[in-house]
Amino acid sequence: MNLQHLRYFLSVAGTGSFSGAARQVHVTPPTVSNGVAELEKELGVKLFNRSGRQVSLTMEGRALGSYGM
Repeated sequence: MNLQHLRYFLSVAGTGSFSGAARQVHVTPPTVSNGVAELEKELGVKLFNRSGRQVSLTMEGRALGSYGM
């Protein structure tokens, strides 16, 4: 597991947005999005429900987030 991708996940979970997470970790939004996508692929689960600019944690995302938050 790439720890940077986990950091991106936690930042999105904490801020509620990919752009907010990108500002927080000082990278571009596509970098955060790609990192989270790679983490989802590696884990084989969807971590966020995406609806336009809104994101919310899935049940699996909440489970993962409870370990890191």
